[in-house]
Amino acid sequence: MVTQDPEVIGEASRDWWPLAMTWALDGQVASRAGVVVRPEEPGQVADVLEVCNRWGLPVTAAGGRSGVLGASVPVFGGVLLDLCGLSGIRSVDDESLVVDVLPGTFGDHFEHELRTQHGLTCGHWPQSMSLSTIGGWLACRGAGQLSTRYGKIEDMVVGLDVALADGRTIHTGGHPRAAAGPDLNQLFVGSEGTLGVITGARLRLHPAPTHERRGAWSVGSFADGLALCRRILRRGATPAVLRLYDGVESERNYGVDPSRCVVLVLDEGDEHLVDATFRVVEEEAGAAEPLDAALVEHWMEGRNNVGALERLITDGIVVDTMEVSGPWSVLVGAYDATIAAIAAIDDTLAVSAHCSHSYLDGACLYFTFAGKPSERGEDDRPTPESIDRYHRAVWEAGTHAVLTAGGSLSHHHGVGLNRSRFARDALGSSLEVIDQIKTALDPKGVLNPGKLGLRSVFGHAVLP
Repeated sequence: MVTQDPEVIGEASRDWWPLAMTWALDGQVASRAGVVVRPEEPGQVADVLEVCNRWGLPVTAAGGRSGVLGASVPVFGGVLLDLCGLSGIRSVDDESLVVDVLPGTFGDHFEHELRTQHGLTCGHWPQSMSLSTIGGWLACRGAGQLSTRYGKIEDMVVGLDVALADGRTIHTGGHPRAAAGPDLNQLFVGSEGTLGVITGARLRLHPAPTHERRGAWSVGSFADGLALCRRILRRGATPAVLRLYDGVESERNYGVDPSRCVVLVLDEGDEHLVDATFRVVEEEAGAAEPLDAALVEHWMEGRNNVGALERLITDGIVVDTMEVSGPWSVLVGAYDATIAAIAAIDDTLAVSAHCSHSYLDGACLYFTFAGKPSERGEDDRPTPESIDRYHRAVWEAGTHAVLTAGGSLSHHHGVGLNRSRFARDALGSSLEVIDQIKTALDPKGVLNPGKLGLRSVFGHAVLP
């Protein structure tokens, strides 16, 4: 399909970037593509890229467009390459536990088919499960809510099919623990369509879980909760869900005293392994206050609800999230500094955080902030300019607090447009190497220009 229908282009040029959603209330989009192209088989992707490269046309790959940082916004117009027509599981190797799947496959359909037809699971379950696609998970180096057990998407990928800017298609990986040079899978995972377009993927699978256990506790501080999570991981236990909420979020989500911090644990898999994991969890949580395990069910019921963001933005509230990661040794300081930095911005109504993913070496801190700029227009809503200023100020303060404390720029949302201005601070001279790789693979700079903080041959983005 090829279309220049204005309504189709307008919708395809948007994602869930909260700042762009506020622009949409005024009928604006961050940028509009010139044409939307929806290929129906992988070879057509390569054909489109070859044409765009030949004529120097920018091309932006997009899937479910569930990203929250503007990664799929066609900043310089050109071609919006909608990959949702490339959908479905091509094959399942049950013996090797590998699935071959197309990039436009939506997560909920993917997991449903694996479980009902094959008795298997990928274990990747992001909040955007029904809105996001396999290709988007890979392009933005995403994480699911069960990542402590199954890993992030970069841990799941076995091999990729990638269409390069000049129309060539390459096949990466494919063999377990191969030692034939650098791992090219990881070159394209997280590249957000700037180095190539993913047209197929082989992902690791697991037998669908047969056993599950749940538990909930509260601790006296966020630092105490982080220490509990760290001790559990240090002993080798990897429960599928290990979540910690600060006092603000514990009260808001679970109705507990705001002086307490809620810890939720869920594990699934083989009965013996789950029971062993919970024995470790219960031993380490011995000094914590036990809570009703029904709190886990409460979280499960609302974990994929993304509707609240749109309602708040419609009411004139600026709401956004900032997820980062860091080693255990810096997390308490990063939490304290970032909460203080965002709270200090004028017009901030609330700021809070939870620890959403934990690993042996560190964890993800997921900050949420809300504000209502005081400068109003004739309709008594914050003016677009005041919204932009507030949003930018919070991101500047919060990001610099995290980086100064020793945290990362992102854990699973990627970089996109919104974080591009921080890429050099976060990556230093490594960004120059990524830029050189892009020049080698995409010398005309046509692939998703303006993203990842990389230089663009089309100039600087001019947004509303």
